Amino acid sequence: MISIWAPEGIGEISPGTDLAVVIGDALDAREEGVEAGDIVVVTSKIISKAEGRFVAADDREDAITAETVRVVASRTNPATGATTRIVESRLGIVAAAAGVDASNTPEGTILLLPEDPDASARTLAASLRARFGVDVGVLVSDTLGRAWRDGQTDQAIGSAGVTVFEDLRGTTDAQGRELSVTLPCVADELCSAADLVKGKAAGRPVAVVRGRADLVGSLELPGARSIPRTGPTDMFRKGYDEAFADGYAAGRGDA
Repeated sequence: MISIWAPEGIGEISPGTDLAVVIGDALDAREEGVEAGDIVVVTSKIISKAEGRFVAADDREDAITAETVRVVASRTNPATGATTRIVESRLGIVAAAAGVDASNTPEGTILLLPEDPDASARTLAASLRARFGVDVGVLVSDTLGRAWRDGQTDQAIGSAGVTVFEDLRGTTDAQGRELSVTLPCVADELCSAADLVKGKAAGRPVAVVRGRADLVGSLELPGARSIPRTGPTDMFRKGYDEAFADGYAAGRGDA
């Protein structure tokens, strides 16, 4: 059985906050305690705040550009004149505005994603393991959109001590047929499940998932940086309009 809860007691985070202490104290205060195999899901925003990843709100477009390694698609809303850029960030994540966020930040500021979410997760996991004397995993989550589907879900952008993929290839289904491509991204599934109890505005940026100890292991396990599909494996590198324009130009010999 899987159970998930979001501890209280985590207040506003500011640059330099020791998240291992703050999160550890919040976990300690819960009657559930901390057990081997627990997976702690932490909203990326509080990690960014602790790391001081603030920039002035007036610099938002420049900040997006600085975090971008490739523009996938760009659309301007005729009604508002606002332009949305879907980009691949330096973290390998394809998302709107490179994850630059203006919600729940001090007035006049915006927030960048953590510098290295996997490294942040490893530091936090190591500290929690040392404090509680058991192996726990840490996932860093962020809210992202998905191609072909409206709405957003929480997904893993950082991981430490957690198997991010559950490889079912080579096993069989209920009818005995071999599974050849089934590779659930359990890190994303856990982050989405955790968000159901964390919420977006409840002031509970951390959740604990219990019941998947089989996914918890060495801090040297591949992190969430292994999840994004980029480079040669990316079958959808451009938006429709951009791909059409490139193809049209190539056909005319403009390219």
